[in-house]
Amino acid sequence: MLIAGLGPLMAEPGPRGPAFAQGDNWLLGTDAEGRDVFTQVLLGGRSLVLVATSAVVVTYLIAVPWGVAAATARRRAFDELLMRPLDLLLALPSMMLLLLVAALTGAHPVVLTVTVAVLLFPDATRLVRASALRAAHTPAMEALHLQDETWWCRNVGYLGRSLLPVVAADAGLRFVGAIYLVASASFLGVSADSAGTDWAVMIDRNRSGIVLVPWGVIVPAAMIIALAVGTNLLFDAGSRAVTQEFEPRSTK
Repeated sequence: MLIAGLGPLMAEPGPRGPAFAQGDNWLLGTDAEGRDVFTQVLLGGRSLVLVATSAVVVTYLIAVPWGVAAATARRRAFDELLMRPLDLLLALPSMMLLLLVAALTGAHPVVLTVTVAVLLFPDATRLVRASALRAAHTPAMEALHLQDETWWCRNVGYLGRSLLPVVAADAGLRFVGAIYLVASASFLGVSADSAGTDWAVMIDRNRSGIVLVPWGVIVPAAMIIALAVGTNLLFDAGSRAVTQEFEPRSTK
């Protein structure tokens, strides 16, 4: 994550050399276009992380209120009206839909962000609804109703606090899913990085020279794996910390 965020600030693009060459001037050799692989690695993570992070944020901005509204609905028909259309989205093949939308509208970062968010949205909403449904039928919620507490106190104060550990744990998985979709699209030629320095694009363009300069494929692949696994572990640890923080208060 640090390399993706700070790498472009440290990168110093130099003159190009022969394709798939190694030498003292290039720490990790050159890529298919004669550019320094190390410099391209420093430049290749920002667009991937920005699109994936933005997609996860947009996903939860929609999924949390949607799931809470379905869980707290007084009428089952309203719950069905909110949740049944999500089954249709779940039935759609994610990668095919992403490539189709990107091909029709152009691989713009906003387009990729919204499309990935739509693809992640159904699963996230179902998880939020299941967690909120459990919290919405606890004695504590019934007591809040009997005390005529406001909607904000019940659904934001109590339910929001109950959902925080679940969302914190699930965010890591959603981020990995977003990384998978964005990286796969980039590998297939649909990239939000107009300069073509995306880590997944590097893997695609440099695989023909993997025998000559393997670092052009190995290093960006390792960066994607480290980003996905490391972020997932980070969110998992954060969710445990949040659970420990709020569990005594929930018990009280």
